[in-house]
Amino acid sequence: MTITYKVKNGIYVNMTNRCPCACTFCLRQNGPGVFGSDSLWLEHEPSVSEIIESIDTWDLELYDEVVFCGYGEPTERLPELLEVASYIRSKSDIKIRINTNGLADLIWGRNTAPDLKGLIDTVSISLNANDAETYLKLTRSKFGIGSYKAMLDYARNCRDYVPNVVMTVVDKVTTKEEQETAEAICESLGVKLRVRPFEE
Repeated sequence: MTITYKVKNGIYVNMTNRCPCACTFCLRQNGPGVFGSDSLWLEHEPSVSEIIESIDTWDLELYDEVVFCGYGEPTERLPELLEVASYIRSKSDIKIRINTNGLADLIWGRNTAPDLKGLIDTVSISLNANDAETYLKLTRSKFGIGSYKAMLDYARNCRDYVPNVVMTVVDKVTTKEEQETAEAICESLGVKLRVRPFEE
C-alpha cells in the first residue's frame, strides 16, 4: 500500500481516497498511480503512526517539500493531516504543502483555515473555473452550486494563516481568455495563479 511516494523532488503523502468531487480531468481516471508510483488506491486509510512510519523512510533533508496529495482530498482527514504536519515540523524545516479542492470548510462545517497556522507553508487550491456553474460541471462536487463560493472563501481565509496561497487551473480545460479571467479572480483574492499542465 502506497502511503508516501516521490514526485520530482518532493515527498507526497497519500492519506485517503475519499473526495467530495469527481472532476472530469482527475488523474485518478487515468490509472492506479502517477509519475511512476505504485497504486495509490489504499487498502485502508492509514493511521497517523503508519503515515509517520512511511515518512520516516525518507531522508527529508534531500527533498524540497512534503506535499499532502494523493488519490483523494487530504482535508477529508484534516485532524490527522495536522498531526502528521506537526510531527514533520518537529523534525525538519522542510516546506509543507497541501494540494486541495478548497472545500474543507464544507467538509467540516466550519472555517478550517486557522488550523493551518504555523504548520503549512503553501496551500494550492484547484480553482478550475471562473463561475459557479462551470465549476460544478467540471468538479461534480457533492456539495452543489455553493461549492464555488466556499472554495473562493477558503482561499481568501487561508491568506491570513498560510504564507503562500496559490490557485490553479488546468491548461487542457481552460482557454487563454479563461486563464486571464482566473488571474483577475486570484488578484482580487490576493493570491497567486498557476496554470498547471494536464498530466496524461
